[in-house]
Amino acid sequence: MELSNAERKIIENSIRDIKDFPKAGIVFKDITTLLNDKEAYGVLMNHLYQRYKEYNLDYIAGIDARGFIFGAALAQMLSIGFVPIRKHGKLPYTTISEKYTLEYGVDEVEVHIDAFSGVQNPRVLMIDDLIATGGTANAAASLINQAGAQCVEACFIIGLTFLDGIKNLKEKTDVYSLVEVN
Repeated sequence: MELSNAERKIIENSIRDIKDFPKAGIVFKDITTLLNDKEAYGVLMNHLYQRYKEYNLDYIAGIDARGFIFGAALAQMLSIGFVPIRKHGKLPYTTISEKYTLEYGVDEVEVHIDAFSGVQNPRVLMIDDLIATGGTANAAASLINQAGAQCVEACFIIGLTFLDGIKNLKEKTDVYSLVEVN
């Protein structure tokens, strides 16, 4: 299921651009304005529910931290479990982790080792607000698979298509982004 043009406009118009944040030359896509716009957030969440209700998902995995906002709400709507994929050192139980390269170093994400237990061959939707270079998303998709689940699709509210993140992630899983920025 794809967004209608009218729905896409509502969502696009609710996302604010912040120039030169976090540094000069960057145009930051601020979703806080989408979150506090009840019409836009409602359109978004209804669309995600309609798209994923027939996917036979067992879990939604949200990437720290904005993926939690959309993922937890969608998991509740679909009556399935939610799994947080967190930055290193934030989860209290035994974890598995995946490192990834940043522009100026290395970072790491983790998931509980038993995050997808209780379901045989669990089907997981991974979600976050935005995909740019795809380092975090690729690491998160790898973690899902390492934890014994299948990442059936990665969903992003915004996809920056002028970077290689979407293309690279498609080597691991299907990718869906609602709003694409060229």
